[in-house]
Amino acid sequence: MNKTLDSMSAEELYELARQREAQEKEHAAQERREQLEALQVRRKDMMARQAAELAAIDKDIQALGGRTAPRRKATAKGGEGRGNGNPNLSRMVVEIINEQGEMSTKALKSRLASQGVETRNISQTLAYLKRNGRLRNTGRGIYAAA
Repeated sequence: MNKTLDSMSAEELYELARQREAQEKEHAAQERREQLEALQVRRKDMMARQAAELAAIDKDIQALGGRTAPRRKATAKGGEGRGNGNPNLSRMVVEIINEQGEMSTKALKSRLASQGVETRNISQTLAYLKRNGRLRNTGRGIYAAA
């Protein structure tokens, strides 16, 4: 049943406007999804071309007797990784310190070791967490949640 705009009530006009607004929002969202997919495909293609070009250059360098830098493996987040032994160490450290309120480096190492976690690079992890605002120093070798 197609009514003209003049014969519609205010409620019907309002409902029609809401439906139209929802359609426009969905259309805009669909366009963004399509643009995002296209950009992701372009990025993937560019990364593949770059990897192939780097491999060709590395091959030429090696053929001339030179050494190439070792390639770093990508982490689960897609970035360059350093190959740390336990990617969950930061999360564990923050959870333990949140639970305790405040903790010394020595006590933290002891607690992690009792859980079977490698603590060799704990100072770097603590510095990283401090730089990122997740922990703060309350004294020398004492950390608390930020």
